[in-house]
Amino acid sequence: MPALSVVLSAMLLLTSMTDTTAGTKPAAPVVPDVVYQRADFSSGTPEGTTAGDGLAFGQAAGTMTYTDALGTKTWEYARWTGPERDIGFGATELIASWTADVPQGSWIQVEARGRNVEGLTKWYSLGRWSYAEGDILRTSVPGQGDADASVAVDTLVAAAGKPLRGYQLRLTLYRSPGSAVTPRVRTSGVMSSNVPERKTVPVSPSGGAWGTELAVPRRSQNVHLGHYPEWNGGGEAWCSPTSTTMVLGYWDRWPSEQDTSWVDPADPDPEVDYAARYTFDHAYDGTGNWPFNTAYAGRYGMDGFVTRLRSLTELELLIKAGVPVITSQSFKKGELPGAGYGTDGHLMAVVGFTATGDVIANDPASSSNAAVRRVYPRADFEQVWLRSASSGGVAYVIHPPQHPLPPTTPGLPANW
Repeated sequence: MPALSVVLSAMLLLTSMTDTTAGTKPAAPVVPDVVYQRADFSSGTPEGTTAGDGLAFGQAAGTMTYTDALGTKTWEYARWTGPERDIGFGATELIASWTADVPQGSWIQVEARGRNVEGLTKWYSLGRWSYAEGDILRTSVPGQGDADASVAVDTLVAAAGKPLRGYQLRLTLYRSPGSAVTPRVRTSGVMSSNVPERKTVPVSPSGGAWGTELAVPRRSQNVHLGHYPEWNGGGEAWCSPTSTTMVLGYWDRWPSEQDTSWVDPADPDPEVDYAARYTFDHAYDGTGNWPFNTAYAGRYGMDGFVTRLRSLTELELLIKAGVPVITSQSFKKGELPGAGYGTDGHLMAVVGFTATGDVIANDPASSSNAAVRRVYPRADFEQVWLRSASSGGVAYVIHPPQHPLPPTTPGLPANW
């Protein structure tokens, strides 16, 4: 019997084949093009950065002034510009993600530019990231659209008819002038994708994780209703940091009691309030910035990144390896049996599969922690997660660096 990953590869290739029979219209591909490429800091062009254990601030390449609601400040910077990377297909979206050590008195900016048929685009900012408060306001950058592309919070979206065949990544590390603070980017990467228009998604075969459930702690966002409304209106909107918190708890990596000492003692699960505070995007005015959540996980020494998965079969490979996966989906009430609600966009943690292949999810949109564990029908879950009207399979993968990920699907571009 062939290996399961080979079966998946063959299935994906078959479903994306076109009908070449005379007189018939070729069928549209139903499987997205996806590739995730990690940055290699030993290549590219450094300006004051040093490569070794990540990418670190070595010496200042220059200074700049930056203004936000906290005021105008001068910063010195070091910069790394990665080499141009070939995507291998025409991508319609790019998402950069990273983990970094950014002490008080420092921050980083992540930028990308693409190559389309007309040449290289301008540089687009995909996020200004800081753990600490008081230096800058952690933020995405709105208003960057032009004839080549636009930025939708955390996603670089190619203009219609101008897919991106390549890209460059640029990381700029800032610190207070003359200080000894050393910001360091530990990991970074870019997910490039082209998700075809598709209203329906076929049910995928088993990936070998049926009957497996990981012991991920359960946290409800709804027990935080009204808490700290300055961060996206309070807990009702905290699905992303709540899901990230659950996965960090699984790895025993989340805020200490000292970290959360500022949280009202009456609030349950202060680690959720903490995550909402430190993932909040001040321009987006929300906690659902995808790379900000994986970057937040990085503050606990985790490797985290944003990618797209092609099927639940692929997701099962991660579950089998002991890695829970956070997924993003949207659906109308009734489209996901057992949910009892509808949403324009929602994050939850997939923690396992039943013996018959249905999805076991820790869904933070629940009335209590005890109600967080849900079982969703496999076909319905795959539909609302993978279709083009939803996220097209967006997922957060968060794991300790010493816990290896399994091999990706043979014959297809690596998506982790």
